[in-house]
Amino acid sequence: MADTARLEAQIAFLREADRLKSVLRASRLIHEDRRENSAGHSWHVMLYALVLAEQAGPGVSPDRVLRMLLLHDLVEIDAGDHPIHGAVDEGAKAAEETSAAERLFGLLPDDQAVAYRALWDEFEAGDSADARFARAIDRFQTPIANLANGGGTWAAFDVTMAQMETRVGRPITRGAPGLWAWLRPRLSAWFDAR
Repeated sequence: MADTARLEAQIAFLREADRLKSVLRASRLIHEDRRENSAGHSWHVMLYALVLAEQAGPGVSPDRVLRMLLLHDLVEIDAGDHPIHGAVDEGAKAAEETSAAERLFGLLPDDQAVAYRALWDEFEAGDSADARFARAIDRFQTPIANLANGGGTWAAFDVTMAQMETRVGRPITRGAPGLWAWLRPRLSAWFDAR
């Protein structure tokens, strides 16, 4: 690919990625009564991963984790956000996200398309140490915000502590058990008080 064509493809991808700023999530910001957007979420989970890297297990590459977290929600440009406590057809969601990954990463030059898609696939599979830590951080960030703002959207989704154990606790325990040990008693106290 000629340098000009390569740069044009990269700029096309970056222009398309700007649309992530317009994808609204169900979760609310800590200090404002507005919904978070997916681009803001991606930045914030990357910051969590950077600051909490010492919570990662042996062999985790913080650089790879940051790259996964940067890319993991780009598919929401096409597929939208699906809250973990919402009623979601997981098969349809996976198909939408896979199709979005093909389209979005396909905008890039071939070498970047393959590399970035591989990172996205690795995050989705959640089998590597890097992906387990990235997924743990992704699950850790929103409950912190919800605890700080009075429960966020937990009431709207009728969330229970049992759901938190399954949908949040399991992925965090797989990738950063120390974070779940810290978070679980705080969640239990909040849910017990309701």
